[in-house]
Amino acid sequence: MTQNRARTVFLLAHTGRPAAVRSAELVVKGLQHCGIDVRVLEAEAADLPLPDTVELVKEATPQCLDGCELLIVLGGDGTLLRGAEFARASGVPMLGVNLGRVGFLAEAERDDLDRVVDRVVMKAYEVEERMTVDVVVHRNGDIVHTDWALNEAAVQKVSAEKLLEVVLEIDGRPVTGFGCDGIVCATPTGSTAYAFSAGGPVVWPEVEALLMVPISAHALFAKPLVTSPDSVLAVEVQPDTSHGVLWCDGRRMVELPQGARVEVRRGAVPVRLARLHHASFTDRLVAKFALPVSGWRGRPH
Repeated sequence: MTQNRARTVFLLAHTGRPAAVRSAELVVKGLQHCGIDVRVLEAEAADLPLPDTVELVKEATPQCLDGCELLIVLGGDGTLLRGAEFARASGVPMLGVNLGRVGFLAEAERDDLDRVVDRVVMKAYEVEERMTVDVVVHRNGDIVHTDWALNEAAVQKVSAEKLLEVVLEIDGRPVTGFGCDGIVCATPTGSTAYAFSAGGPVVWPEVEALLMVPISAHALFAKPLVTSPDSVLAVEVQPDTSHGVLWCDGRRMVELPQGARVEVRRGAVPVRLARLHHASFTDRLVAKFALPVSGWRGRPH
């Protein structure tokens, strides 16, 4: 008679939030009560009221998720993006519980913790893949930096009083050039993040596309662009302008020298998200932004 293989879930939490501390305690208690092991980073465990039966790992590397079936993340958008780094590198699906304000990457809110635990115990969730982007920075023909992003890669100015002069290129052909505060190259997932704040369109997650959205451009033609997912987007920082910076998901930054060229293309490795229900993105959009739909009459009979 074969024994069932032990199940393990990794828990990542924003320990600076009291709500995350309480939520972590409830999630761990519920999972362990049903025979599921829980693994936590040692640095975070010191701030969480967890039992001694929780497995602790010292190194915050993708390997710390070896053997885990799921990564549960408790926190706001920043914590969820930190979890996405683990999820992408390890291939383990991420289930986000929003403890912040918007939380488009999250699948549940703090009031849903009991349901989250029940669905995880029953394996009653599905996994979907979200497109990422791979980012390469060139200087004088040499590759000087590589990175990736789930939401966006943003080229931004450094000096508050000076515009960043750029030329935009798609698929090897120049499109336009102007001075601006920056350029956001986003995925559909990132269309509700920085690109949205910069005036870009909201793109449904199942649409495969790339976005290029100018930030405060000093130009008559500086519209958001939506391209094929197989396009290569490029932002060239002009040699006679001040240097800029590249931010990936607002978490990783590198300086861009004058004359740098940033290329953004569809990522080779997606991020896997665990989904608990089939709520449409339309309903999620209305709820997250509290859109005024009180006059809606429904479908005609």
